[in-house]
Amino acid sequence: MNVIGIGTDICDCARIAQMIEKHGDVFLKKVFTGNEIVYCSRHRASVPHFAGRWAAKEAILKALGTGWARGIQWTDLEIFHAAGGRPRVRLHGAAALISHEQGIAEILVSISHTATTAIAFATAVGESGKFPSGPQDPDCE
Repeated sequence: MNVIGIGTDICDCARIAQMIEKHGDVFLKKVFTGNEIVYCSRHRASVPHFAGRWAAKEAILKALGTGWARGIQWTDLEIFHAAGGRPRVRLHGAAALISHEQGIAEILVSISHTATTAIAFATAVGESGKFPSGPQDPDCE
């Protein structure tokens, strides 16, 4: 497997709390899948969990190298948990198509948060990487 892309993002929990307070379910349903809303809402302090998913989605877009281009929607990127609690990524729609076009087999994600800040790191891996093995600079030995 080769690294095809990496991304990281940091998110202020207060920003997400303000969006939830101002826009409520409209915001939640635009940004998060139904499964993500259920998961985060189960926690008494749900905002850091929503912020962590926000940061993860931004990090994933950076790993894909697309940003919000090519028709990607927030809900095309879904964070779920495997057995043992490890966060995993499920892609839908345009994000899944772009991932397939780039030869991405899996996107690994790590999420951490405090009461005030959330951070995420994403690594896209696959068989056809953008980064060749060995030096990229011809003057480098």
